[in-house]
Amino acid sequence: MTRNAGIRQFSAAETAGLLGPAAAADALAGVLRAGLDPEGCPPRGAVAVPGGGELLVMPAAAGAYAGVKIAGVAPGNPARGLPRITGTYLLLDGPTLHPLALFDGAALTTLRTPAVSALALRHLVPDGRPLRLLLFGSGPQAYGHLEAVLATRRLAEVVVVARTGSPKSAEGAGKLAAHARGLGVPAREGVAAEVADADLVICCTTAREPLFDGRLIAPGATVVAVGSHEPEAREVDTALVRRAAVYVESRAAALREAGDLLVPEAEGAIGPGHITGTLAELVAGRLAVGAAASCPQLFKSVGMAWEDLAVAVALFEAAGGGVQ
Repeated sequence: MTRNAGIRQFSAAETAGLLGPAAAADALAGVLRAGLDPEGCPPRGAVAVPGGGELLVMPAAAGAYAGVKIAGVAPGNPARGLPRITGTYLLLDGPTLHPLALFDGAALTTLRTPAVSALALRHLVPDGRPLRLLLFGSGPQAYGHLEAVLATRRLAEVVVVARTGSPKSAEGAGKLAAHARGLGVPAREGVAAEVADADLVICCTTAREPLFDGRLIAPGATVVAVGSHEPEAREVDTALVRRAAVYVESRAAALREAGDLLVPEAEGAIGPGHITGTLAELVAGRLAVGAAASCPQLFKSVGMAWEDLAVAVALFEAAGGGVQ
């Protein structure tokens, strides 16, 4: 595809079908190895929308491309039978800023976020015995994370935990467990206290308060929390954060947006220096982590614009596009 061929549009189904989580994780790693520094990326723009929603604007530029995601977060949409996350991603040629492609923003996010987690898990979780996964959530991100983990590590069992007191959440947990069994993995519904026996805990919910007692997480276990980018919301508690070696996409972004870290800091339980390392440092091999960990490991993701750009470029090039 040349720059003069016009803008190419990809539906949600096309976006989801172009690339798997392993290839998307490879694209993220490639951008980091090429020298992109997430600490210098622009902050997410956010505008409150009357009615309780939020409009997000996330621009980025790297290499031969630039792009911007415009996403909506509408908490009331599921009750209307609509997706909670909406949006569009515009990919541009970097030097000319000529529009190249439009991707479904929700589908891109559903691929990008699990790919970020998968890249972190490649470095944080040893590729040895099959893992017992405890998964909080039953929405698109939960399905995407299950697929991403299966592309990264072997699983002995999947335990899906529903949000307390929500019949719809319980129904969703049952469907996700059945889906995992359909992929050949033993799976069932469980309860939050079972984090004590988990090798890997993944939280991808809309929770604003901790989902489990962090004192139960075993030394050497890994927790991934991706559900929130709001300073007041969190999925994991102060007890876990205080015990854990904490990894993030960017120190600046985490200390700006990650309630999982900002709430414990406001409580005086941790300081700004509590973060152990970043995704870029993991990819570069500058950190010693893995099987010998004497404490839990926590990877807290808030989602960043450079990740959307890296995956959008990989999608575009997988579809036969390219800057010429």
